[in-house]
Amino acid sequence: MSNRFQDILQQWICHKDEFEWVLATVVQTKGSSYRKVGARMMINSFGQSFGMLSGGCLEADLKRQAQKCWQNGENNIVCYDMSDESDITWQLGIGCGGMVKVMLQPVSSSNSYLHLDQLLQSLLHNKSARYSQIVMDGQPENSLSKNHSSRAKDNDFDNLYQCFSSLISPKPNLVIFGGGVDTLPLVSLAKTMAWHITLIDSRTNYARPSVFKSADTIINQSYQSLINHDNIANADAIVIMHHNVECDAKAIKIAQQSQCDYIGLLGPRHRTEKVLSHQALENITLTRPLISPIGLDLGGDLPESIALSIVSQIQSYLENASALSKDEMQLSKLLMMNETEINYNAT
Repeated sequence: MSNRFQDILQQWICHKDEFEWVLATVVQTKGSSYRKVGARMMINSFGQSFGMLSGGCLEADLKRQAQKCWQNGENNIVCYDMSDESDITWQLGIGCGGMVKVMLQPVSSSNSYLHLDQLLQSLLHNKSARYSQIVMDGQPENSLSKNHSSRAKDNDFDNLYQCFSSLISPKPNLVIFGGGVDTLPLVSLAKTMAWHITLIDSRTNYARPSVFKSADTIINQSYQSLINHDNIANADAIVIMHHNVECDAKAIKIAQQSQCDYIGLLGPRHRTEKVLSHQALENITLTRPLISPIGLDLGGDLPESIALSIVSQIQSYLENASALSKDEMQLSKLLMMNETEINYNAT
């Protein structure tokens, strides 16, 4: 089961009137915590939960706390503080050592389902939406602002109005050109990440639905017919891996029409030069960046290793992260500080 909120909402929407429901949101953290501010899960009166806010430590107690919401129809704010030995977190055995504040809100037709149904529709139409939640005891009063097209990751807490606001984005759209057998691990890993996967290959006996069951969309048609295709235009990442120079060149030509900044080509640099010199790309100016070789340097030459390096690099790009370990990040910051001091002294 995916922990991505869009998938959680799709589980909820099918049974929204069959059970009583509670939306649980991490609204504040201090120190170490398993999930960041803005993490959400859904709990129902049948004893089910979708998503997680910890490594499994808090969920049982959150189900118990959710019952208070169903009894009085009001928000319930719970604070788990590992720094306080008298807190319930010591009994739960949480080892993170930080503080996590979780707001629970009943979800029903009487409060317009907290507009979660509208939020889901925005996400399904590949639109981000700013979702605001009133962080206070009493009747829930959430709101939704639509028409956010950019992918965003910010959360904002307004102390004056006790309002927690998040810009929630749809699941990432991954487009893969090339449906050979070595694409299978990539599709499998991307599915585990809960990305939307479009697999494209114009060649006969490639990208067969019976083989690539995890792909959300499979396209078997000429690349010329894919001009202005919605899946490509809305791609967050594009991977090209045909092992065929002509097919790769045609895919690059089509990918250049998207607004995607992550377009990666499988293979060494000398092969990329051969692809770029193919006649299919004559008189074509590459306006979008082309990543080659694709993937992080993780080692290994198995299809599974290559898939892991590609997915890792895409994840880093989507989250605007460095792909460095925390120790490496600290060392990098120290080096930057020292370099700044040297430059300052030199002037």
